[in-house]
Amino acid sequence: MTDDPSLPPGAGVDSPIFVISIAAQLSGMHAQTLRSYDRLGLVRPGRSAGGGRRYSARDIALLREVQRLSQEEGVNLAGIKRIIELEQLVDELKAKVDELAKEVLAARAAADQAAASVHASYRRDLVPVERNQALVVWRPPKRPPRG
Repeated sequence: MTDDPSLPPGAGVDSPIFVISIAAQLSGMHAQTLRSYDRLGLVRPGRSAGGGRRYSARDIALLREVQRLSQEEGVNLAGIKRIIELEQLVDELKAKVDELAKEVLAARAAADQAAASVHASYRRDLVPVERNQALVVWRPPKRPPRG
């Protein structure tokens, strides 16, 4: 949900609320062009119970971007479709990176907590030894074999 004042109350940018005639008007295209773009897979609107196309605010923005790429950048429809697919892949990968970053932070926090727990369980009679001091291990003298 968003607080976008241009949308009806309770509607979000992904809510399929616009019929094809309104979507065509909002995007500055003919309704037949929108049908063609749907068939080509450039924009995939939602469907009503009766099967009619319902466009979201995000779909309208995508239609405008398709029009811009076509008219201003001279990109053909196959190129536009590929651009859209790659942008969607980038968005998915960004979401996955964010998810994995959160998992790493949680794992680090758990590891820090586990380390703190282990450190808290150390015996208090241990004496720290500085690294520059020598450590000598005493061994009893060898006894001659009995025989």
